[in-house]
Amino acid sequence: MHDLTGFQRDILYVTAGLEEPHGLAIKDELDAYYEQEINHGRLYPNLDDLVEKGLLEKGELDKRTNVYTVTQRGQREIEARREWENQYLESKESVPA
Repeated sequence: MHDLTGFQRDILYVTAGLEEPHGLAIKDELDAYYEQEINHGRLYPNLDDLVEKGLLEKGELDKRTNVYTVTQRGQREIEARREWENQYLESKESVPA
């Protein structure tokens, strides 16, 4: 996960959270989060990179629509990242302001 860009991590998290994670659904979620339109030329090459890294799997929903699923490796990477983040967030919560 350390070699991913923040945008790629966001794609991975969004994909993990969607029931039917196809390209346009992922794009819509990212558009809302970033409060701007994410163009196809940015999204799809990053999706392909995540597939190449073994974090996502790409399949066909129909002849025009690809569906993406998080692989077991991708899920392990998400969990490891959350554990890493939590060790810093939890230590801050225990310190009085």
